[in-house]
Amino acid sequence: MRIVILGDALDNQRAGIHVYTQEMVRAIIEQNQQHDIIIIREKEDSNLVGAQQIAVKNTRLPIGYASLRLFVIIPAIIRRLKADVVIEPAHFGPFNLPASIKRVTIIHDLTPILFPDLHRPIGQWLQRIFLKRILKKADLIITNSDHTQKDLNRVYPFTRQKSMRIYPGFSHALVSANQVSIAEIPKVEKPYFLTVGTIEPRKNHLLTLKAFESFKNNLVDAPFKWVVVGGKGWKSSAFFDALSKSKYRNDIILTGHVNNAALKSLYVNAIALIYPSKYEGFGFPVLESLCLNAPVITAANSSLTEVGGQYAHYIHNEDPTSLAHLMVEVYHQHETLDQESLSHHLKQFSWSTFSRVLIQKLEDIID
Repeated sequence: MRIVILGDALDNQRAGIHVYTQEMVRAIIEQNQQHDIIIIREKEDSNLVGAQQIAVKNTRLPIGYASLRLFVIIPAIIRRLKADVVIEPAHFGPFNLPASIKRVTIIHDLTPILFPDLHRPIGQWLQRIFLKRILKKADLIITNSDHTQKDLNRVYPFTRQKSMRIYPGFSHALVSANQVSIAEIPKVEKPYFLTVGTIEPRKNHLLTLKAFESFKNNLVDAPFKWVVVGGKGWKSSAFFDALSKSKYRNDIILTGHVNNAALKSLYVNAIALIYPSKYEGFGFPVLESLCLNAPVITAANSSLTEVGGQYAHYIHNEDPTSLAHLMVEVYHQHETLDQESLSHHLKQFSWSTFSRVLIQKLEDIID
């Protein structure tokens, strides 16, 4: 079987879909024993072995080239390769393939459809135009959580017979990274709370900012910090305006993106991860924190309770004072999670299981 993976997210993403695609590719290569794996992406990675890579450079100029690449050039390459199946990890494609080539689309969430105000206008517009057609043409649809699966089947009932949930796993690159000293990470000092994720409305950084201020107001002399890892996203001006006016601005450290060694150290040494996202298809930071034995404070919505299980502390409203009280509670608890029970919970999130199930399913649809 010749499997083609559309790997643009390896090169043009830095958040969740990048991690998902990277770990999926690694796991499929490790699990594979007999199939040809080909990755079409923007640029080759010399460190990636076990798969053929085809680089198809992308650019915004000339205008229209990106669409030509997506709808014409890449499909032509796939047809020439005589692929048996094509996997699209970013739920936007694959496009323009003959029926003989099986299409696999991965859906991470339906927020562009369910919560369009949380996305850029162009993103939600493209999803509304193309997603239904993509799903109808797909031979197999993979979702990342039971919650996403339910959303998909509710909004697009015709997907019920050809979609399935396969949980992703934790980042192998993160968990296996060698920690660095916190002292090596600029401006970061213990004790601190941690938030990981692109700064955009869905991640709810503004709620955490207000809660951190309330927390500090009740512990005036305490040296607590709030460390925010992630890039600046769209529609983030309200957060940055509030940040610039905060009397605790010097206690809030924005690191931008960090490497795996630094991120692992930040998780391990944090009082807790604070992740009050408004909606998540999965929520990798919650899983990463639990894998590294870091306490988690997250929202009781969407898939977050599914990933956090009984091992996370949950926010049930958008009240900063309530979140601040939970921060105080978690700080004073110094809890030790039941490792045997936690380990059992985490076993269901496995990239080796993901790749084994996926490869078997691909073999089934090819037969």
